[in-house]
Amino acid sequence: MRHQLRPLPYKYDALEPYLSEELLRVHHDKHHQTYVDGLNAAEEKLGVAREDGDFSDIRAICEALAFNYSGHLLHSLYWTSMKPEGGKRPSGALAEQIARDFGRLEDLEAEFLAAANGVQGSGWAVLAWQLLGEKLVVLQAENHQNLVQWGVTPILVLDVWEHAYYLQYANSREDYTAGFFSVVNWEEAAKGFEGA
Repeated sequence: MRHQLRPLPYKYDALEPYLSEELLRVHHDKHHQTYVDGLNAAEEKLGVAREDGDFSDIRAICEALAFNYSGHLLHSLYWTSMKPEGGKRPSGALAEQIARDFGRLEDLEAEFLAAANGVQGSGWAVLAWQLLGEKLVVLQAENHQNLVQWGVTPILVLDVWEHAYYLQYANSREDYTAGFFSVVNWEEAAKGFEGA
């Protein structure tokens, strides 16, 4: 089955002024689509290699699969990590876990934004459920596939590749990340937490 780009769960202008309509159109329709196309192409190459029994290009195929699948997955989570009129406080089991693992919500937000702003080059800030530690953790992922932890389930992500903000914020990543918690979708994060 070929992977497809899902439509945004809101209108392109729904996150203004935090994210402009133009930025969302380019980021979603162009950048995210590129990861979907790259993933489909890599899976096709893997299929041919399997049919031919020729795995001489397996390293390049595996790199393309890791890069494009991770890009597709994290972007899919990114779109649902935000919503119009978001930014309210989490509740229920997620709020309780945040209190256990971080103390206050403000402490989680400070750590998350520090991780986002501290990514060297391109990458992501990720709030994830760590299976073995049975706790929430804030992670950085460089590019898509580097510096990740196996066995964690991402429940909230923030894209800090330049394409995520440059059209609107130029080179000021901190101005871009500062507005994230004004549109954060804690309800969707809670669903991801409960599923993890």
